[in-house]
Amino acid sequence: MSAVPFTRHDYAARMARVVEEGRAAGLDGVLITPGPDLYWVTGYQPTAITERLTMLFLTTDREPTLLVPTLERPDAEAAVGAGATTLADWTDGADPFAAAGAMLRPDGTYGISDNAWALHLLGLQAALPGTAYHSLTHRLPMLRAVKDGNELARLEAAGAAADAAYGEILGVRFSGRKETDVARDLAELLRSFGHERVDFTVVGSGPNGANPHHEAGDRVIEVGDCVVLDFGGLRDGYGSDTSRTVCVGEPTAEIREVHEVVRLAQQAGVDAVRPGIACQEVDRAARRVITDAGYGEQFIHRTGHGIGTTTHEPPYMIEGEELPLVPGMCFSVEPGVYLTGRFGVRIEDIVTVTAGGGRRFNNTDRALQVVA
Repeated sequence: MSAVPFTRHDYAARMARVVEEGRAAGLDGVLITPGPDLYWVTGYQPTAITERLTMLFLTTDREPTLLVPTLERPDAEAAVGAGATTLADWTDGADPFAAAGAMLRPDGTYGISDNAWALHLLGLQAALPGTAYHSLTHRLPMLRAVKDGNELARLEAAGAAADAAYGEILGVRFSGRKETDVARDLAELLRSFGHERVDFTVVGSGPNGANPHHEAGDRVIEVGDCVVLDFGGLRDGYGSDTSRTVCVGEPTAEIREVHEVVRLAQQAGVDAVRPGIACQEVDRAARRVITDAGYGEQFIHRTGHGIGTTTHEPPYMIEGEELPLVPGMCFSVEPGVYLTGRFGVRIEDIVTVTAGGGRRFNNTDRALQVVA
């Protein structure tokens, strides 16, 4: 089923929400630059992100205003969300920071997108030395974290598409082929099930599986290998991200043992999800199972990350993150154990917070699967 398009009203409501949340956080406004924040709040995605300043000004004292290079104004005008903003432009040869500075208080405090160019932030600071800037992750970490019904539907559809890809890859031959061959199969499957963009296809076989972010390489997969599969991308603008671990041929008792520890840890992390608890409690629940089994030092990353218009975004399920879980938040639960030089195991689902607990967007079998 096709995604329901976001409307000008949806984007206007998001902009108003950003202003209000910024005000509550003690900010005079929020400055949004090209990337996931701008796409989420306006639907506008410049065709080329260049050194030319593009910035949306969401401040307490003016209507939303999108400043763009003159040559990009037609594209901005055509974007759905941009219709909910006032457009301003600047021409090559003019000072864009003078144009931007006119929209800011000389002593104001502003949040700014994490992926803003240093060139642009420094330009604003030079033009208005009395202003102060804070990253959105630190001041407004929940900005895109709580999804509405349309966003949840897109994430659920992306998860189902990734599940379908996993179901198909189990029937593909692994042994005697390179990791890159299987990764290519996964990418093609994701696209065939509706993904417009594939962000990653991790295929970590044997010792390569002990590297959580291993890039698929030329290693030939062998019978007996444990293989970590981690793949995802964007479908209708929203992300998928799932991991399963398979074994080529009959697994050893050790592989079965480690896989079961990770499966139980992942289940514990999902079971911990409920409104009001701190993000770190999800990490603690999963990590406790792995530590008690004697593999604590081999679990070397956080338990999860948020997902939405990007596959990695706040909030993060990690020790020290005390943000409370709220219905509508979506994030991964992906504990793993990595035995250097030997093999790794990771199991990952995207989970959304509901009034009654956590609900998975990935529903393929989490048991250890044997492939050819």
